[in-house]
Amino acid sequence: MLLSSLRDEVLHANQEISRRGLAPHTWGNASGIDRSGSDSLVVIKPSGVDYATLRPENLVITDLQGKIVEGTLRPSSDLATHLLLYREFPTIGGIIHTHSEFATSWAQACRPIPCLGTTHADYFHGPIPCTDELTAEETAAGYELNTGAVIVRYFRQHNLNPLEIPGVLCAGHAPFAWGKSAAAALENADVMEYIARLAFRSTLLGAPESGLATHVHELHFNRKHGPKATYGQR
Repeated sequence: MLLSSLRDEVLHANQEISRRGLAPHTWGNASGIDRSGSDSLVVIKPSGVDYATLRPENLVITDLQGKIVEGTLRPSSDLATHLLLYREFPTIGGIIHTHSEFATSWAQACRPIPCLGTTHADYFHGPIPCTDELTAEETAAGYELNTGAVIVRYFRQHNLNPLEIPGVLCAGHAPFAWGKSAAAALENADVMEYIARLAFRSTLLGAPESGLATHVHELHFNRKHGPKATYGQR
């Protein structure tokens, strides 16, 4: 099979969406990209297939324009969103879309998740943003493609690095997360849901609107992701 190693990684990420409770039913999807060849190829979950029955051979491979290279099933309905993000964010290697409970609640409230503590700061270099809602024209012209477009537009307008802010809330919809690989995207999606839950409860308990002190936020993010990171092993 084409891209067998990437297939296995993407399969595992999709199965973990269900196992970790990040999306009920078949609502979530994971993909990964191989940029090593002259034409980048994307491996993604097929649409509506139960995670429990998913096998490597069921995954669909497309090029960056959405042409199916290998697979007999219809790809995820969110394929156009994934492909646009891969085209516009060339540093990412995996994408996860979930409907996790607390992150989706923030998305439905059209509210970014403020950085209220160090758990957040360890993974996101700033608030987890929430996009603008799609206009009627954008929805009619191509809902999935323009879901990606509003994400990209927000990141461009606010000069955000997608590896420093590895996820976003789509207003009225749900979260997307990404990373250097499908495995990293899964971790970021899982962490985003945990952060969303903490922020929800902290806000109810009266957390200050100012959030975590900037100097603490910077220390925590940079000791894990900065040029002189000290977290973990060499």
